[in-house]
Amino acid sequence: MALSTALTATFGGFLITLQFTSLAIAYWRMRRGVRRDETRETSEFIALVRPLCGLNAFEEETLRSSFHQDYPGYEIVFCVASRFDPVIPLVEKLIAEYPHQRARLLTGDDKISANPKVNNLNKAWENTTAGIVAMADSNLLLPPDYLRSLVNTFDAKTGMVSSPATGICPENIWGAVEAAMLNTHQARWQYLSDFLGNGFAQGKTLCWRREVLDNGGGMAALGSEMAEDVASTKLVRRAGLKVRLPAQPFAQPVGHRTLDAVWSRQLRWARIRRAGFFWLFVPEIIMGFLPALAAVTWLTAAGDLPLFAPPALFVLWFGGEWALAKALGWPHQLRDILAMCLRDIMMPALWLGCWAGRGFTWRGNPSGEKRLAGGTKLTGKIKLSGKKQPVPVSQSPGK
Repeated sequence: MALSTALTATFGGFLITLQFTSLAIAYWRMRRGVRRDETRETSEFIALVRPLCGLNAFEEETLRSSFHQDYPGYEIVFCVASRFDPVIPLVEKLIAEYPHQRARLLTGDDKISANPKVNNLNKAWENTTAGIVAMADSNLLLPPDYLRSLVNTFDAKTGMVSSPATGICPENIWGAVEAAMLNTHQARWQYLSDFLGNGFAQGKTLCWRREVLDNGGGMAALGSEMAEDVASTKLVRRAGLKVRLPAQPFAQPVGHRTLDAVWSRQLRWARIRRAGFFWLFVPEIIMGFLPALAAVTWLTAAGDLPLFAPPALFVLWFGGEWALAKALGWPHQLRDILAMCLRDIMMPALWLGCWAGRGFTWRGNPSGEKRLAGGTKLTGKIKLSGKKQPVPVSQSPGK
């Protein structure tokens, strides 16, 4: 066997082994993972902080889920930068509907960093005495055990608990691509990293022990990087502690997406990873189906594998991801297999596009390396909990 053939076979074998090993570990981790003793008493007071900006799809459902927590003692703190924000009437309505739940709305923009989300969150940090503060983006649909599962993940070596979002309710093919990015790709690799003891934060959920963040420089320290999740991960590791993930991630309704919205969001996240964890970002070029397919196709053309090897790899590769999605209750229609294919076609292009610049555009304005971009536009009608809603178009630094 020629040296080039041997190297290609080794490379392809490594990628295929990594794919199926990561699927198996992610399944085990999310079905049986590192869940603390959930029968123990959890009485420490928690502040559930939700940064808001504008009205978005599912806004009422996701914010209402804040009031349905199966936890004995917590307060809800909604944070809005502008007192004219259109989300305020919705928040006031929800607070009035649940008079027995401690909840309040804080407005104002504390200019402590170049990150608008950190600036929006700072007033909550300064105005709560809770020993644990859970920051949850407003487009997360919180299950009733959200706070309990976060608290039960802490141990003596945990500085903070974080979690990726998983995509539900995609309305079109590009919404399905976004869900495929979140689910069988990003969530899978994040849980694999946690399994290996090297967990990292994701900004959708940042649950802090107050003393850890205060000792690391407070909220202003989270504005020291391009994104607050990168800064959070580095702060926790500097303290000699770990970022841990709960047993299962939490859902984010996706709704309608456009190709431009998916591309812009994923390019932004890629540039954040490049700026924050350069040597972990570099090998992302070999992730996804195309590099493995190239190796198997080369070996097939050389006569070292049978002709059915490339299509067999396709079936096994995406069949494994589909099986993981089905087992964990994520979207797994035939459309979602197509979405996984489109995602893996986009990934090398995103990696290459990431090197074309360091900033990105948010709300039509260029953002530099120390800026955090906001969310994407949602349009159309989206069904959740048995009802349809018109979807206002907005963007939020907290999403």
